[in-house]
Amino acid sequence: MMKFRLPVFAAISAPLALTLAACGSGDSEAGGPVGAAIDPIAAPEGQSWNQTAVFTDMGGIQVGNPEAPLKLVEYVSHTCGVCATFSKDSSGEIDRYIESGVVSLELRNQIHDPLDLTIAMLVRCGDPATSLPLAKQAWDNLADIVTTAQQSGEALNAAMANQGDDRMQEIAAVSGLLDFFAARGISTDQALQCLADTEAPRQIVENSATQSDELDVTGTPTFFLNGQRLDGTSWSIVEAALQNAGAR
Repeated sequence: MMKFRLPVFAAISAPLALTLAACGSGDSEAGGPVGAAIDPIAAPEGQSWNQTAVFTDMGGIQVGNPEAPLKLVEYVSHTCGVCATFSKDSSGEIDRYIESGVVSLELRNQIHDPLDLTIAMLVRCGDPATSLPLAKQAWDNLADIVTTAQQSGEALNAAMANQGDDRMQEIAAVSGLLDFFAARGISTDQALQCLADTEAPRQIVENSATQSDELDVTGTPTFFLNGQRLDGTSWSIVEAALQNAGAR
């Protein structure tokens, strides 16, 4: 059987430095659907829509009311600085829209590099309800994550060049990601077990390539609202599109 291969970087410093620059397109008028105000939809008693999450058929992580009339999809990279900025700027605000039951948010991966894929694997390591909070914490600390990875130098390059089944585990260990996620509730043993799954990263990469091609996703973040592409990468643009579609 053909061995699954991921991109190999000859040098770690330049590729990872680029992740802190712009990864998507500039802002313009958002576009998207237009509709009247939609009344809030209460979660079942004792539940919260922000704690309701599933892995989707498209390989994403959807948070919120699964029947929400407004479905926001965000294509992300975990090593993308613009994604980190969006996460910071939307923090708390997007949660309010999700909690209303009117909006759901689905994160789908566009993989940019092996470190990105390793973070994606660790974010998914556990209950799907923990995935979005873990992703947000990774974006909040992206500069530190990249700095730690760069300091690993040749060890990280060697881990990325490794084509064995333990490649993801090595990348996580030498880049400091095992320690980072252990401090946030994903134990080292749990993380290593998740990273030992060779089929999961294959599927993430295949979804990334196929969906990026089919939907013409050329950078991150890229947003779709009820299937319509939004033009812009900022929270102000996305919030305006949600409100134009009926969210309040």
